[in-house]
Amino acid sequence: MKSASSGDKAIVSRLFFLDLSGGRILSLNPDGSDRKVIVTECRLPDGIVVDVEAGHIYWTDMGVPSLNDGRIERADLDGHNRTTIVPEGGTFTPKQLHFDKKNGKLYWCDREGMRVMRANLDGSNVETLVDTSKGDPRPGHDLKKWCVGIAVDVERGQFYWTQKGPDKGNQGRIFRANIEIPKGETAANRSDIAVLFDGLPEPIDLELDLTNRVMYWTDRGDPPRGNSANRAPMDSDLKPRPDPEVLVKHLMEGIGIALDLKGDRMFLTDLGGSIYSAKLDGSDEKVLLFAQGNLAGIAYVELPA
Repeated sequence: MKSASSGDKAIVSRLFFLDLSGGRILSLNPDGSDRKVIVTECRLPDGIVVDVEAGHIYWTDMGVPSLNDGRIERADLDGHNRTTIVPEGGTFTPKQLHFDKKNGKLYWCDREGMRVMRANLDGSNVETLVDTSKGDPRPGHDLKKWCVGIAVDVERGQFYWTQKGPDKGNQGRIFRANIEIPKGETAANRSDIAVLFDGLPEPIDLELDLTNRVMYWTDRGDPPRGNSANRAPMDSDLKPRPDPEVLVKHLMEGIGIALDLKGDRMFLTDLGGSIYSAKLDGSDEKVLLFAQGNLAGIAYVELPA
């Protein structure tokens, strides 16, 4: 699927997505055609990002929490030159991944590790930005402390993340904090954390429309607000905040979300094995693929033709 950029250079739009049950990375056109298997033998892959300029895919492998064998891997766009950058034990259960090209950083949420973390693109300098454990041993068993989805506003120096809460428990939350921990504080006691939403069914992955200051996320909780794609203003000063807008309903355990802002569309995955597309307002919903395993993270990219 080709189009022309502002410089009249042909580009190809692609989706990269993860199959948890098959341990695979796949790609396809945004219309659902030309499905290809890129990487196999992953260990419960969950989050994926693409560095188009460098030609790299990064993804998280959750592994088995009790074994503390979560890791982050990298490969070329065709699956070659696969390497582990954050080794087993460097993170418990890495979930959604965010790519900060400007500063050369990867951000991710560590579910049973109860942390928000980041590292350099080569896996060095692993840092903990938020520690929600309150002293609980890892792997943690309190689902209210589990961090899952993450997105970063680099220009404003802030990041957003979800804590999903108990399954179908309506205790999910979305938070925001500054990238830099306040002076004299730690990841465990920092004072700049803001709760943006509380009482959500079970929020999972996050994406940001920074131009229009809107956040989008999936939710795998129960209907009518769960099993859905949602959006809300990032900066609302209204107290209480307006309820999130439910855009797409009837997902089968919604997980991944990717935005094509120029094309006014989003792409969604669910554990039922489907990939969906819809406009950013939720209209024109289409099923691109179904019964493809248990699908997790998804990324939309534009590549040189």
